[in-house]
Amino acid sequence: MNIISLFDGMSCGQIALNRAGIEYDNYYAAEIDKHAVKVTQANYPNTIQLGSVTGWRDWGIDWSSIDLLIGGSPCQGFSFAGKQLAFDDPRSALFFEYVNILEHIKKFNPNIKFMLENVKMKKEHLNVITDLLDVEPVFINSALVSAQSRQRYYWTNWEFCQPDDRGILLGDIVESGVVDRDKSFCIDANYHKGSNLKSYAKGRRQIVYCSAIRGRYTTSGIKQRHEIRHDGKTICLTGVSKDNNLVYVDGFRKLTPTECERLQTVPEGYTDHVSKTQRYKMLGNGWTVDVIAHIFKSINTTKPPRVKQLSLF
Repeated sequence: MNIISLFDGMSCGQIALNRAGIEYDNYYAAEIDKHAVKVTQANYPNTIQLGSVTGWRDWGIDWSSIDLLIGGSPCQGFSFAGKQLAFDDPRSALFFEYVNILEHIKKFNPNIKFMLENVKMKKEHLNVITDLLDVEPVFINSALVSAQSRQRYYWTNWEFCQPDDRGILLGDIVESGVVDRDKSFCIDANYHKGSNLKSYAKGRRQIVYCSAIRGRYTTSGIKQRHEIRHDGKTICLTGVSKDNNLVYVDGFRKLTPTECERLQTVPEGYTDHVSKTQRYKMLGNGWTVDVIAHIFKSINTTKPPRVKQLSLF
């Protein structure tokens, strides 16, 4: 197989291909972030870097040899966490370059396989992508294969099913401390900025408590305390509960880069070729590898796709 990966980042696609047992001859990567490229080349030195996706007309590759096109176009314009400028955001408008490249390859190989990933978004924006790719997306939450709740859409022209729930909990992957959730909030490219209790209360920027103590007031008013050890169950955060339980927290921290690698099912140490800030950024921008590997495992089980020539204008 010969593969083109657009918006390749740190090449989660190659990790997934290897994990799915798919062999390939050439892996072409379109990426402009120098830190992500550094991580890719450190782990996969044979990767052929193409530069910006906007320069695809000058790549000079044999388009007829391409068997698979993959990519996750920038999502900032679609995400509910942003301003939702959609295709008016120049980053998210790069999706059209994905479509242009796909249609160009189809001229040489009508049976080209493709996969696109993107965030949960408004129905109207979802429909634009679906109409242009001419396939229905599959919605998968990474929580099925990891300790992170990460909701994403996947468009492919081959069929696959939902992955099995592996039952991995956040408490299973933290290096130390206590957590109060079964699954981490979704990490993003800004996670390196850290977190606080206010943002965490709004459902963002996962934190880990350094330690916690649960207290109970008895009928005589004497407060009894005992240490909490995370056993896979959620714990009460703060305040007095109905059964008069209290939880006292002794400090908190953000997830470590290694913990973020575990959330994204990336091999531990894969990103340690760059600074912590850059590790957080690329992990937040990356794919949950085991979701992609699960999708890739079904790639050779279906018939050639229906071909439809599309015009954007």
